[in-house]
Amino acid sequence: MSEVFSSPYFGVALSVIAFGIGVGLHQKFKTPFCNPLVIAIVLVCAVLLIFRIPYESYNEGGEIINMFLAPATACLAVAVYTKLRILKQYWLPVLVGCAAGSAASMVCVYLLCRLFGLDEGLTVSLLPKSVTTPIAVSIAEPAGGMIPVTVAAVIFTGILGSILAPFLIRIFHVSDPVAAGLAIGASSHAVGTSKAIEMGEIEGAMSGLAIGICGIMTVLFSMFAVQ
Repeated sequence: MSEVFSSPYFGVALSVIAFGIGVGLHQKFKTPFCNPLVIAIVLVCAVLLIFRIPYESYNEGGEIINMFLAPATACLAVAVYTKLRILKQYWLPVLVGCAAGSAASMVCVYLLCRLFGLDEGLTVSLLPKSVTTPIAVSIAEPAGGMIPVTVAAVIFTGILGSILAPFLIRIFHVSDPVAAGLAIGASSHAVGTSKAIEMGEIEGAMSGLAIGICGIMTVLFSMFAVQ
């Protein structure tokens, strides 16, 4: 049995099955709280704990899945390409909105870290929490950040954004799909974008666009923040 658990196929199969169950529950109950990613995380953790499977064994397959993070993010360019007309029409609000979103996220994290007395390593690890994982890791690692903390912060931010985004858009009466998509992508990267795609084609395209632009701006802002 240990040979099965140590196989890379085990980690891949467990992840795919757990996420598939999460998607099924989300489609059945139609509630943001049945987030497929949250359900998948809980199920995978439960299986590892119940059967006492070492994380290292599971991660043999997890590393294979990680290889597809960057290509999957790049695929969002397809949705952006289909909406080039809208991008050309709203290029200034897009740039200003993404810059404001990136700056607000990093300033809030920096001030909270200082308020609670967190050390430099944790601060650097948390600063890129609102960009997609490959970009966040590339920012935190060279600056001495702790990669597991960065990944956890990015996942938590994305899940929180995907859950709260529909409620916040209704509460603040955001009727413009371009504004809604940019806000979701700027604050909750790829996980939030999956929710934006459900909300509409324009929202999904603008959210995907915000991931790339906010990633670039976060890299630039972080160069000054970590000085």
